[in-house]
Amino acid sequence: MPNPGFVRGTHHLTFCVGGAQEDYDFHARLLGLRSVKKTVLFDGEIPIYHLYYGNERGDGSTLLTSFPYRQAGWMGKRGSNQARSLNLSVPVDAIGFWADRLSDHGIACERSELFGTERLSFAHPCGIEYVIIGDPEPDARVPYGGIVPAEHAIRGAYGTTTSVHQADPMVFFLTEGLNARHVASDGQRHQFQIGDEQGHGRMLELVEEPGVPQGTWHFGEGTIHHHALDVVTADNQALVKDHIVGLGFTDVSESKDRGYFHSMYLRSPGGLLVELAYSTAEGFFIDESEAELGTHMCIPPHWEHRRGEIAQLEPIETLERVS
Repeated sequence: MPNPGFVRGTHHLTFCVGGAQEDYDFHARLLGLRSVKKTVLFDGEIPIYHLYYGNERGDGSTLLTSFPYRQAGWMGKRGSNQARSLNLSVPVDAIGFWADRLSDHGIACERSELFGTERLSFAHPCGIEYVIIGDPEPDARVPYGGIVPAEHAIRGAYGTTTSVHQADPMVFFLTEGLNARHVASDGQRHQFQIGDEQGHGRMLELVEEPGVPQGTWHFGEGTIHHHALDVVTADNQALVKDHIVGLGFTDVSESKDRGYFHSMYLRSPGGLLVELAYSTAEGFFIDESEAELGTHMCIPPHWEHRRGEIAQLEPIETLERVS
């Protein structure tokens, strides 16, 4: 039998925001995540920040990464056939804490229940929807011990929700391409679980919204760009690619060196851009020690000759000293 490879869970979640300062304040000062890395977007010719947030070491599945596009003036449009929300995991009894914290900071939020979990929906300043989910399952991820008490802190990704015009093509991709298991449905909402027990951020959810116009797929403020899945190794990445291509999804990219990990990309039939990623042996410690994470402007080698342009990006007032 052919070997389809495997997906462990989420590697990271990436999105396009507005201002760099408001994004930093939202993730580091409000959500209490560590600023793990400050670098620039590898793609394109316009210097754009790439900001990483996560736990103490920037472990896979704890990472949220942003591209601040306001300075460049590129706007996106949220809609269907596009990732709709970033879903984050907290302890099951932490929802009340987060409702109070968001309210105290002037952030409107809405409590709800779905698929047996209590949820809190709110928005990033640029409009991207976030959902904090009280996860009843054990979560061994160690949160960042910063502003937010550890017992309430965000553990990392729970998954994403993708808005689709029609569920069936995306269901095929999830179940046949990623070996996802259908967990539950509630009206127009469907939940699937990927990965294995060693992974985190394993819940991919769909919401059928046939009347919602198509969202944009290009870089642009206010939209989720991609959901990166952890494929652990180079050999397994190749197996997963071959399996997906064999199903007829032939637009999987070649592996791209992102400095801290290696990535392939493909557009799913539900519009979600999926990344197949595995971390390098050095990971984020290739250019900073663990104690120094987030304290330097780390410029990729192919951007080094443009350091002067990068210095013109919006300055960010940070909790940590950045050099």
